[in-house]
Amino acid sequence: MNKSDLVAKVATASGLTKANAERAIEATFASITSALKQKEEVRLIGFGTFTVVQRAATEGRNPRTGAKIKIPAKRLPKFRPGKQLKDAVEA
Repeated sequence: MNKSDLVAKVATASGLTKANAERAIEATFASITSALKQKEEVRLIGFGTFTVVQRAATEGRNPRTGAKIKIPAKRLPKFRPGKQLKDAVEA
């Protein structure tokens, strides 16, 4: 499923127009992104939790040359599915 498929399903399920459904989805994504930028956790009970994790700097190797390279530390988003989502996928 891609974004336009999601917009169509939300529009159908909620009775909104596709334009309004797309605005609602965009606002949801923007709100989650904004919270993660501020290092906040986003909990959607039953669905899952979005968090930001700090990845330490490491040393890797260039696969072509074998030369050592430094991989810098970075912050990454992480998603942990909730119990209801896990159960729904399993069924």
